[in-house]
Amino acid sequence: MSRVSPLANTAVLGYFGNFEGKSIDKIIKISEIRNAKIYQIVQYKTSKLDTSSLKIDSQILSASPGTVSANTKTRIQWNGPKVWTIISSNMSILDQINTSCSDEDFAITDLSHSRIILQIAGENAINIIKKGCPLDLNEFKINNCANSVYHGIAFSIDMLNDNPNTYNFMAYRSFADSFYHAITDASLEYGYKQE
Repeated sequence: MSRVSPLANTAVLGYFGNFEGKSIDKIIKISEIRNAKIYQIVQYKTSKLDTSSLKIDSQILSASPGTVSANTKTRIQWNGPKVWTIISSNMSILDQINTSCSDEDFAITDLSHSRIILQIAGENAINIIKKGCPLDLNEFKINNCANSVYHGIAFSIDMLNDNPNTYNFMAYRSFADSFYHAITDASLEYGYKQE
């Protein structure tokens, strides 16, 4: 079965808002991350396993709040004590998770079809976030993540790059249209390209 984008009937490719007369590097770029594998892993309270040396796709499960372990294909977000979200373009990531995380120690949940990931890039990307999110992002840096709300919609934010500022926003699929409209509406002031 192939995955249908929750934005299939909503997102239109092209330039929108205040983009005229601006160089391409000044315009916000918005794209949907498709075909990513998303898994939540939770270590059971009864587990005695030390996760500090546990690796998935050569990445550790961070014990530091709000951090991300990452390589070019996989990002592992710390979501809470003994709770991580793995987002990967590696189609065999589940095999690696199952090899590293035993059933006796971890609950593994596939979230791939229940989430949408929007990638926002551009020098004004942080201003788009500030328009609808109460987080103080002034100290946010590469490989930081957080959970918050954007115009009342629960989402997670993950900073991938700072040149240009690039963020992944992940929200529930059922809120995809509202979430997308809130993001694009906030982007009109700067001009944006839907890719």
